[in-house]
Amino acid sequence: QVQLVESGGGLVQSGGSLRVSCAVSGLSFSSYDMGWFRQAPGKEREFVAAMHYSGGIQYYADFVKGRFTISRDNAKNTVDLQMNRLNPEDTAVYYCAVNGAQVRTCNVDSCYTYWGQGTQVTVSS
Repeated sequence: QVQLVESGGGLVQSGGSLRVSCAVSGLSFSSYDMGWFRQAPGKEREFVAAMHYSGGIQYYADFVKGRFTISRDNAKNTVDLQMNRLNPEDTAVYYCAVNGAQVRTCNVDSCYTYWGQGTQVTVSS
């Protein structure tokens, strides 16, 4: 079956950096766009970043542009999110997801059919 396992979350001070990773198994990873979403307490889940299956195109939510970078390694079936200049508003559970609908440049969660369990990122002020 399809499995997504996130890792790398934790506690970091405001202005710091953190890298979260997602290992995917059970599907042809290189055929699917991958995304990262997040959900803060009391808020709806929101799109953060995504990358085309080939790695050639990335797109981001406006609130992370210039601070976060998504990358993938199709040989290792992993997708990472490098987060720099973190602030307390970035505190959330971060989820990776597979764009199983194969809708290009999709930033809504309805396109994503497989999800990881999430990893907590906490930014202290």
